[in-house]
Amino acid sequence: MIKIENVSKKYGEGESAFSVLNNLSLEINDGEIVIIYGKSGSGKSTILNILSGIDLPDSGSVIFDGIDITKLSEKERTLFRRKNIGFVFQFFNLIPTLTVEENLQLPLQLNNIQMSGDEIKSILSEVELSHKLKSEPDKLSGGEQQRIAISRALIHQPKIILADEPTGNLDYETGQKVIELIDKSVRQKNKTMIMATHSKEVMGLADKLYMLKNGKLIEMDKKELYAGFTN
Repeated sequence: MIKIENVSKKYGEGESAFSVLNNLSLEINDGEIVIIYGKSGSGKSTILNILSGIDLPDSGSVIFDGIDITKLSEKERTLFRRKNIGFVFQFFNLIPTLTVEENLQLPLQLNNIQMSGDEIKSILSEVELSHKLKSEPDKLSGGEQQRIAISRALIHQPKIILADEPTGNLDYETGQKVIELIDKSVRQKNKTMIMATHSKEVMGLADKLYMLKNGKLIEMDKKELYAGFTN
C-alpha cells in the first residue's frame, strides 16, 4: 500500500510563493490504477515527483509498505526508485543514440538483472515490436516509441508504474491503442499504477479517479466527471 499523508508543497519564496499541494492525503492499494486528472499546471507532475522521491514535500509523508521515503537520503531514494518504480512519460524519454534493445537493457543493468537478447525480444513481442529490436528510436513512430517506453517501465518488474501524460503526445487513434496496452500490461502483471493526465480518454482505465484542484485531491465518479465535459 502507498500512503500520502498531509503532503504540502509550494514553490517560490515570500510574496511570490504559491502552494501547489495543500495538506494532501491519499491511499493506494496494491494492483490499483489510480488516475489524477487536472489542468496543466495544477500540480499533477509534482505529485508524481514526490511519489518517486525525485522531489520532497515541504511537509507530510510518503509511505511505501511502511517505508517513509521522505526520511531517506537522496542516495537511498535513488536506489529505492531504481528498484521499485517504472516511469512512462509523455515524450517517451528513450535515449536516441541507443537501439531499442539497449534502451530496454538500461533498467536491467541498473538493477544488476541479466536478460538475454532473446528474452528481450520476447518482451517486445508482447507489444508487437520484436522486429524493432535493433532500431533506433528516431526510426519509430510516436506510438511505437511509447509502446517501447511501456516495455522499458515494466521490464525490471517494479512494484509501481508512474505515468505522466502517456498519451499526451499521440493522436487519438494511437493514444487509444496505448491506453489498451497500458491496461493489459499493468493488469496482467498486477502492478500498481498512478497516472497524471488532463485527457478524458484515459479515464476508463481508473480503479480510482481524482481531480486535482487548488492543491486538493477530490475523488470523482467517472460518470460525474464525464458529465462535466458535456456541460
